[in-house]
Amino acid sequence: MTSVLEDMSAAVSDLAGRIGPAVVGVGRGGSGLVVGDGVVVTNAHNLREGDVAVAFADGRREAGSVAGADLHGDLAVVSVDTASVSAPAFAGAVASPGTLVVALANPGGSGVRVSLGVVSAVDVVFRGPGGRRVSGAIEHTAPLARGSSGGPVLDVTGAVVGIDTHRIEGAYIALPADDDLRARIDALASGQTPRRPRLGIAAAPRRVARRLRQAVGLPERDGVLVHAVEESGPAAAAGIRQGDLIVRVGGFDVTDVDSLAAALEAAPGGQDVPVDVVRGAEELTVDVHLPD
Repeated sequence: MTSVLEDMSAAVSDLAGRIGPAVVGVGRGGSGLVVGDGVVVTNAHNLREGDVAVAFADGRREAGSVAGADLHGDLAVVSVDTASVSAPAFAGAVASPGTLVVALANPGGSGVRVSLGVVSAVDVVFRGPGGRRVSGAIEHTAPLARGSSGGPVLDVTGAVVGIDTHRIEGAYIALPADDDLRARIDALASGQTPRRPRLGIAAAPRRVARRLRQAVGLPERDGVLVHAVEESGPAAAAGIRQGDLIVRVGGFDVTDVDSLAAALEAAPGGQDVPVDVVRGAEELTVDVHLPD
């Protein structure tokens, strides 16, 4: 048993020594990872607009700039002078439950932290900073200090299997380091911001929507109840009002805010999209112009 523990300790120390230089502090209290020459990946919630400070494991500090950010997917790329720091390889596939993992972080540049755990679940769903549903995440048990979001999760070979996002009770959530994540990082690094169309409304919770319809004698109906409308948003321009129940967008049925977001993302940009709403007992269709 002692020999096994010693071997494990040596392996974790080796990973920290090899990969630690690529783990950086981002801003005042976040972490990040060097993923290429001049490229650092982190979480979108770690950033503010404009320049961002990046602290390297050797004590060097550089001013970086945000190349691209996806708030709803909680992913961002920072352009910064990474000097001779080598980027670790991505695993390219989702880790299996039970996989032994090592999490690294450098909260705000305060020094590299190392912890050990296992992948406890895959295909986990969480809400991004913008409130949208993000699926396909991995859950692991390697303990993390505050400010560890944006740091890497490694397998025993040193390959990156995830980018940490946030803590939940008793576990931690990470974006899987698969080919899709690599493609998203490359797109953000080149300045391509994902298209996340929005109507410009605030939605009432489903239970509130049901209660309000019952209170005025209307039958229950799945959909998204409009609680408020932004004056300058696409919904307002199309004539959508507070109290309307959105039931279909571009031919896709809408039952909740997640299906609304999915329908909007499937709709073509730069065109008018038919949106079916129930107003009182009347159902009508309005054309909403969604920007590119």
